[in-house]
Amino acid sequence: MPMTLKKLFCIAGLCFAASAIAADDSMSLRPSSALSITASQAGNTGAVIREPAIAQANRNVDPAKVASNQGNPASGAHAVNERSEVFGANLFTGAFAKQSPGRFNPDYAIMIGDQIQVRIWGGFQFDSLVEVDPQGNLFLPHVGPVRVLGVANQNLQAAVEAAVRKVFRANVYSYASLAAPQPVRVFVGGNVNRPGLYNGTSMDSLLSYLDQAGGIDADRGSFLKVEVKRGNLTRATVNLYDFLIEGRIPLVQLAEGDVIFVPPRQSTVNVRGLVANAKRFEFFSGQARTVADLVKLAKPRAETTHVRVVRNTGDVANTEYYPLEKAGEIALQNGDDLEFTADKKPGTITVRVEGEHESAKEYVLPYGTRLGELMSRISYSDRSESDKPQLFRLSVKERQKQMLAMSLKTLESTVLTARSGTASEAGLRAEEAKLILQWVDRAKAIEPVGQVLIAQAAQRNQLLLENGDIIRIPVRDGLVLVGGEVLFPNAVAFDKKLDLDDYIKAAGGYTQNANTSRVVVAHRDGSFEEGKKATLLAGDEILVLPKVDIKSREIAKDIMTMVYQIAIAARVVIGL
Repeated sequence: MPMTLKKLFCIAGLCFAASAIAADDSMSLRPSSALSITASQAGNTGAVIREPAIAQANRNVDPAKVASNQGNPASGAHAVNERSEVFGANLFTGAFAKQSPGRFNPDYAIMIGDQIQVRIWGGFQFDSLVEVDPQGNLFLPHVGPVRVLGVANQNLQAAVEAAVRKVFRANVYSYASLAAPQPVRVFVGGNVNRPGLYNGTSMDSLLSYLDQAGGIDADRGSFLKVEVKRGNLTRATVNLYDFLIEGRIPLVQLAEGDVIFVPPRQSTVNVRGLVANAKRFEFFSGQARTVADLVKLAKPRAETTHVRVVRNTGDVANTEYYPLEKAGEIALQNGDDLEFTADKKPGTITVRVEGEHESAKEYVLPYGTRLGELMSRISYSDRSESDKPQLFRLSVKERQKQMLAMSLKTLESTVLTARSGTASEAGLRAEEAKLILQWVDRAKAIEPVGQVLIAQAAQRNQLLLENGDIIRIPVRDGLVLVGGEVLFPNAVAFDKKLDLDDYIKAAGGYTQNANTSRVVVAHRDGSFEEGKKATLLAGDEILVLPKVDIKSREIAKDIMTMVYQIAIAARVVIGL
């Protein structure tokens, strides 16, 4: 009995192993496991490929799904191609590798192994799917072999009908159409990411097979001379730049055993700057190419005027600078680095005048115009506060933003590197750091106003204007704004008899989080005063700063400084 059980287990184990090997062979790409080719069919005239049922079923499976299930290594190459700086690498991101239902163009040449749907009716009935045999013929009952190898798809019906007419003179009609293309396997080699043997059909383009192979190796392969070989002959040479730039690509009909070969890359130049295609471009070595040829590929923007060429000559890198008009005279060399720039002298600037006035709001002025010249053109109204003009400048706004960002970064570093003596202190510091970092995130979103203090400047009229400047003429509204840490931020009518505390009381008084010793008065002309002895004028803004309750005195001091800087730069008060 034990011997019998042992034999049964051995037989079961062998069956399981055989089934596993069969399943593995059905998914293999080796020709010996998926194809059976007779010796008489192995010649150059063509071969009939007879696939096992499992292999035929696998051919109908979407390769993208199979790749995702098996961890397709091409997906990594596709991701790299999408981010590559090489012009044309983004062709190979998996889109061409996806199989789609077969569509035949009229010029498709019938091949050995193609499936032809033939229907004959009338005096003789026949309806079947016929395969093109190794001799390139269709065999039809009562008609015999019909030569169709190499016949264009658009002429297939005429060829079959002519053969039928030779046998059946009348009352017999025929129809023939291409049903399925020849399944083929194509070698993809040379400088590609995943050289190998890939499945497809004779109607698939070489882009499909290159995509299955992960695309052309961006560092080694050439996009200018992709070769399609059959035996020792080169059947076609494809320049992928023609497809990228002009949408032209030859339709190369592939056969079983064809080779798509990607040779080493040619000379290259790097392009950056004001161009639509800031990429690395390739050009044929040994052929004279100029910047004018490169312009067609890089597509410089309309504002581009010059090109800077950094050229490596041995141990020395030389920089050359040319106007774009001379692009046809600048020869390219392998390894050149080009940057397209806009080198324009400013001719005019645009300045906007806002607020209470009766003049135009937009002024186009010559570059170098001074503030006094523009102010003389403004016509004021009775409500204009002409002695307190405000100037807001984009460059000042950007500098204020950079200074605040630098201070916030320093504060973050201080908070995150603070040391603790005990575990309980470390816990308190962690909670405190979390609160401070949340405040820092809110502070980063604050936009400075970019105001320039000009009202009190003695040489105000000599100030040069910049493009994008905004001049605002305040209105005499007789109000004082009260904001920050008060119960009811509001606007209060100006009264000379009221002092700072009176205005704050009119706004509901201080909040519990208010720092009563830090009150800032912002005047309309851009100047500031701090403290309760500040002189109040109509149109001023009172900002009550928050109290900073932090365990570390050093951090509390830094945060208080930041709160003050933000209030000055943006007229906004944010508390912890």
